[in-house]
Amino acid sequence: MRHHRTTTLVAGTALALTMTLTGCGALDKAIGCVQTADAIATSVDRLSQAASNAGDPTQIEESLAEIDKELATLKDETGDADLSKAVDDLSKGVEEVRTAVKNGDATPDLKPVTDAAAEVGKVCTS
Repeated sequence: MRHHRTTTLVAGTALALTMTLTGCGALDKAIGCVQTADAIATSVDRLSQAASNAGDPTQIEESLAEIDKELATLKDETGDADLSKAVDDLSKGVEEVRTAVKNGDATPDLKPVTDAAAEVGKVCTS
């Protein structure tokens, strides 16, 4: 009878530990999402500043590259459908701005980028 209690105790402890570690993994993922969303927001701010500074294409491209880098990180971490959609929308917005700048637009429309970045932040904090 003692062996059965020990086995049950060990199994229960293992289950509790697994649940705790899984919870920590989810927490780490959520924290990573928030940190990445914050980095994206910073990059979008830089993009806005670059666009307002006489549309400096070099600064705009650097900001877009930063956003791309953060999106790659977020894409690797996401399993959430809402977050995936927001990331896809942000990627499309970045490409639209990049294309506009390559076509000589000194003041590209940043609204798709800013809207999608806001959605990423909203999804990561909800």
